[in-house]
Amino acid sequence: MKKIFIICILFISSCNYQPIYLNKNLKNFEFQKIFTEGDRDINKQIINSIGLKENRLNNNLNELLLTSELNIDETSKNSKGQVNSFRSKIIINLTISKEEDIILKKTFTEEFSYNNKDNKFELLQYQKEVRDILINKIVEEIILFLNL
Repeated sequence: MKKIFIICILFISSCNYQPIYLNKNLKNFEFQKIFTEGDRDINKQIINSIGLKENRLNNNLNELLLTSELNIDETSKNSKGQVNSFRSKIIINLTISKEEDIILKKTFTEEFSYNNKDNKFELLQYQKEVRDILINKIVEEIILFLNL
């Protein structure tokens, strides 16, 4: 039993496993300037979740442009004209540039459909929860994109 345990420990420790979200090189998330356009709350949440930093003193760093857009669309109505369901869609455009030259550019999109609620306060709270979930999914995709 001890031999099996020792073999398992050696196998696990020697495979050089690293989590995808482990960011050893924080320079990748440091930019000379960070520009944002669109929904201010979404941009702040993304910047804080990823840990993007601005360092205006280092001229060798790239610039980041983060453009966000939130769309809430009515997807179906009943015979009385009342909305039955909605679709929330978040579009994030990420552009990394250096002195007017675009180095990387990618668009991240997430959407979710849901039914209407009778209570409008509950509907607004649910839409905020959906927005936060969609932002978290996009944050994961951006982290993967920046780590590659």
